[in-house]
Amino acid sequence: MPVVWALVDDRAGHRSQCLGVAEALGLEFEARRLEYRARAGLPNVLLGATLGGLTSASRRTLAPPWPDLVIAAGRRTAPVARAIKKASGGAAKLVQLMFPGNVGADEFDLIAAPSHDKLPRRRNLYRAIGAPHWITRARLDDAAGEWREHFQDLPRPRIALLVGGSTRRRTFTEALARDLAGIVSAMAADSGGSLLVSTSRRSAGAAETLISALRDPKYVYRWDDEGDNPYFGFLALADAFVVTGDSVSMCSEACYVTRPVYIYAPGELCVPKHARLHQDLYDGGYARPLSGSLEKWSHRSLDTAGLIAAEIRKRLGI
Repeated sequence: MPVVWALVDDRAGHRSQCLGVAEALGLEFEARRLEYRARAGLPNVLLGATLGGLTSASRRTLAPPWPDLVIAAGRRTAPVARAIKKASGGAAKLVQLMFPGNVGADEFDLIAAPSHDKLPRRRNLYRAIGAPHWITRARLDDAAGEWREHFQDLPRPRIALLVGGSTRRRTFTEALARDLAGIVSAMAADSGGSLLVSTSRRSAGAAETLISALRDPKYVYRWDDEGDNPYFGFLALADAFVVTGDSVSMCSEACYVTRPVYIYAPGELCVPKHARLHQDLYDGGYARPLSGSLEKWSHRSLDTAGLIAAEIRKRLGI
């Protein structure tokens, strides 16, 4: 049985991608948690293959016997994965989720990157639609049992509104929040349904503008609310989804579920890279642009983690 390490750092999106692919591979694996020090912020071209960006406690967890396979996600894990391969005498195979940069890229046995990144072809590159995650049928079944009673008094169809927010190059403004609230409120009112609303840290001040503009009935979870996060419950129990197009992860996660997915993606909110993702999802039949109409339709599940795991097995003989 091969020994598999999943390098898990402090970024939730990276954790979800890494653990999702490791679980989809169907093998036992060990999650090695990484804690960084300031040096990890240096460009990878300066770092090379090194554990030097890690705290001493993290470095102690990365010791022989070396694994047969390393799965990692994000730029800061790339020097660590390369250092493990070097220390193993080249025996450890490396799978990197998201492109780590050109420096040392040939040392990875497989790089799985989103197709919307439009990376040039290379022998070790696999292009996937969207982002992998660790949502599974079993987790959704568990969430349905946990959250069903919380939503039972809300009329159906229940429309989950999953809100990201501002990015480095775009701002989720109060005007956009009011526009989105108006469209989604009308969808719920016209269908006789209700809203399940989740905001994120990036929603910032526009979140309150959005929430106050949404019609009842609704169930609202703010990202900093105390108590359990109902996000998995929303995915398990909503009849349809409206997702802001700034979030690759939420678009991908909603498309794992086979119920209708609509993407809110005005140019003021979404950069061209996001638009390419949306087009991939539209072309694949996984989602539709938000027009204000709620229709009954379904699609096949977008299981990006499963597709990447299958590619690992095929290419690496795992």
